[in-house]
Amino acid sequence: MLRALIFDVDGTLADTESAHRAAFNYAFSEFGLDWHWDDAQYTALLEISGGKERILHYWRMRQPELRELGAAALQDAVNRLHDLKTAAYGAAVNQGEVALRPGVLTLMEAALSQGLRLAIATTTSPANIAALLRRAMGADWRLHFTAIGDASTAPIKKPHPQVYLQMLAALQLDAAHCLAFEDSGNGLRAATAAGLATLVTPTRYTAHHDFAGAMQVLPSLSAVDVAQLCHWHASARQRGHTTQPALA
Repeated sequence: MLRALIFDVDGTLADTESAHRAAFNYAFSEFGLDWHWDDAQYTALLEISGGKERILHYWRMRQPELRELGAAALQDAVNRLHDLKTAAYGAAVNQGEVALRPGVLTLMEAALSQGLRLAIATTTSPANIAALLRRAMGADWRLHFTAIGDASTAPIKKPHPQVYLQMLAALQLDAAHCLAFEDSGNGLRAATAAGLATLVTPTRYTAHHDFAGAMQVLPSLSAVDVAQLCHWHASARQRGHTTQPALA
């Protein structure tokens, strides 16, 4: 029996990556860096989960040895860059530049009305989640979610299953009773490593990823209802489309 839905955020709940890319570029400019991530470069960088990790990865690509900065100074610079980026992204969301993807809110409302629980499993920051969902669902958005896992609670990023394992523990449910929603290859790998059947709705940034092992791959959730989810979920469990949960 399906008892809970666990959602990724960036790319899954909303097609956020264009706004994130613009926010990164704004932060670089404010910080005095001559970096600029175009669409193609940002698409490649999305293979690295986590904003701070992405910045550090790119910096090391640009300057492999980074001899001019010690480890503490480097991390401080990355943190300050990420703070600038987060503020810029939040402003974009508040100005209405980011909206939930088609069908997301309707499906969430239907799931709640039918007694399913909702959770979030993401590598993004709490501030980014709050900015998006406060605008989309109202000031009491947190009340709709039984559990929330994010960059502050799960430091080991996807494709590691840490955040999904944390959410299963918080929900006090076996993976067999839950369904994950993702948009990327790393997200799919994280969810399936936790034993979860997974529905994938790619974006233009992730459409080229390998989604072998997904329960379903759909362009959006606009034509999906809870009855379909329950049917697909039951069929996926019978076919063994998920693996045994990995250890944290």
